Order: sequence, then structure tokens, then C-alpha cells
Amino acid sequence: MTRQLIIADRVISDDSDAYVIAEIGHNHQGSLKTAKELFHAAAECGVSAAKLQKRDNRTLYTRDMFDKPYDNENSFGATYGEHREALEFGKVEYEELQAEAGRLSMAFFATAFDFKSADFLADLNSPAYKIASGDLKNTPLLKHVAKIGKPMIVSTGGGTLEDVQRAYDAIMPINPRLCLMQCTCGYPAEFAELDLRVISTYREKFPEVVIGYSGHDNGIAMPVAAYMLGARIIEKHFTLNRAMKGTDHKFSLEPIGMKKMIRDLLRVRLALGDGRKKVYASEASPALKMGKKLVAARDLPAGHVLTAADIAIKSPGDGLAPYYLDRVLGQVLTQEIRVDQAITMDAIGQPAGVGASAVRSAARV
Repeated sequence: MTRQLIIADRVISDDSDAYVIAEIGHNHQGSLKTAKELFHAAAECGVSAAKLQKRDNRTLYTRDMFDKPYDNENSFGATYGEHREALEFGKVEYEELQAEAGRLSMAFFATAFDFKSADFLADLNSPAYKIASGDLKNTPLLKHVAKIGKPMIVSTGGGTLEDVQRAYDAIMPINPRLCLMQCTCGYPAEFAELDLRVISTYREKFPEVVIGYSGHDNGIAMPVAAYMLGARIIEKHFTLNRAMKGTDHKFSLEPIGMKKMIRDLLRVRLALGDGRKKVYASEASPALKMGKKLVAARDLPAGHVLTAADIAIKSPGDGLAPYYLDRVLGQVLTQEIRVDQAITMDAIGQPAGVGASAVRSAARV
């Protein structure tokens, strides 16, 4: 069975490059100008998609949580609700960012945190939906988004395998266009808690769907490891400057980090190869220089019976390879051989063709 997910015109499969999502979230600080700057920087890094987070804050939070004082260095409002509202974009901003993403040939979608936000994104014809780890157990929202019929990328942080199975069972009968993301929802997440081998577990347990990795770790190495394990969608938080005001910047990648991560993801796909062991033309000169051949350890007369003491193994490897040693021992020399001179099949009376073949074989090793 071939696992595959198509977002816009991009095919994501086991044979594809990683689909990289720059999670901008609210790192734009409520500024459309900053958001566009982030979009441009992300596109220059080579990401596949830029992503925001969409909340209908009045219906998402209880009154107590919305009105809770929120006085800290990262606050954009006196209460938590005011803080969230200050960071929220509406239809005008989303339409402008859609147009900007189109000009940059980059996909743009968002995480839907509630029903109203899901419908808001549907009205914009969003090409995909992200579901945050906090909604892994929210089967009503999962089913609602599934009915929209667009690709769903579901993070699984903070959940058990039973929770993941429940979400999978809720979505798949309605919409099989699904990606499950291994995720640890620590901010930032400790390396010892990333559990990257869960990617392999998901691939085995859910063979019909693409598996991905949503990383809240610091650095760029873990996405490469995740790709090696089979993750084909990679999501990393993205910022212009990790020192900017806001809670997510400290574990986000700056442009140079995102660019290097994408570079390494492209390299690792090429480096994986197809599983067949090959010998490349680029290896011929180094292999010859570093390789070894059988040579005379001292001057040897014709008629001498070769012993181990008569033979040395030295570079370069332009003669009989050392694995011919057992075949040569005990043979009688048909001609004189000087010290360090290559021992050939001709010198022990073997057919010339065998000797030529041996040399060619030795040169390839």
C-alpha cells in the first residue's frame, strides 16, 4: 500500500522530499507587516508552507480564563483574552496573506482551534487543516474538520496511543486525507522526551497515512533524524528573531536555521539512495591510492616456492588484491621478482586472463 497525501499540488509520500511547514503561529505579534516579512523569509528558506493559528477566542475560552490577568513580559493585553485578541487576525488579514503566499508560490493554512475557526478557514478555501495536540481528544472537532474534506495534519503531543487510535478512527471513515504527527508538547521539548521511534510505531500501526514530526525542540538535527525514520511532513516554529517578544520565539528557528534544516533534509533524501551497494567513478582514484596489492617482501628467484614470509601487502592497489594471498601461497615462481615488485598471476604460471581480471578487480576494491 502506498501512503500519500496531496496538499495543493504537492505530493507527499515515502519517496518524496520532506514537506516543511514554517509554523509562524502568533510570532507576527499581531502585525500584518511582520507576518508578511515572515512569509517572505520562510519562502526564501525553501519551506513548503507557512502556517498560522486561528482561534475564536470568545467561544474558545471560559470567561474566567478569558478574563484572567495576564501581566508578564510576553503579554500583549491586560487579560489573557485581551492578549489573545491582540494577536488574532481576521478575514482581511487572512485574505492578504493568502494572496502573498500565492505570489511566493508557497502554501498557506492554519491550525483550527474551534468550530468557528474551522468554518472561517473553510470560507477561505484553505488547502489543509492543522489540528493541535490539545485537540487530539476533541473528536467532535476532528469530525467537523474531516467533513470539510481537506487534508488534515494532526499533532499527537500529550496523548497516548489509545488517544491517537481514537482520533484516527474518528477521522478516517469521513476523510482519509490524513497525516499523524509525532509531537511532544513541551515548549521547548527536552531531547530525551522526543520519542522519535514513535514515528516507526505510527508507520507500522497506520500504514494508510503519511506520518510526520512536529518539533518543539531546539535545533535542526532532530527533523533529519525524523525523516530517516519515515516522517515526511516536518513542522518547526519560525521567527525573524528569537529575542522578539512572545512565548514561542525562544524555541523557533530563525531564517538561517530554517534554511540549514531544509538543506539537510534535501541532502538526506539524496544520501539515502535506493538500498543497492554501488561503486562510483568518484571512488576509483581514492580506492587505488588507499588499496593494497601483493608484492615481494624481498628479492625472489625463479623457481622459488612462495611462503607467507615472501609476500608483503602494500599500496597502491593496482595489482592482486590481498584476498588472493591464499591462492598465491605455495605457488612456484616462473620468473624472478624484485623486492616491492607486484606479484602477478603470470609470475606463478597462471593464465594471463586470470591475472588481468584480478588486477581489474583489485583496482575496483
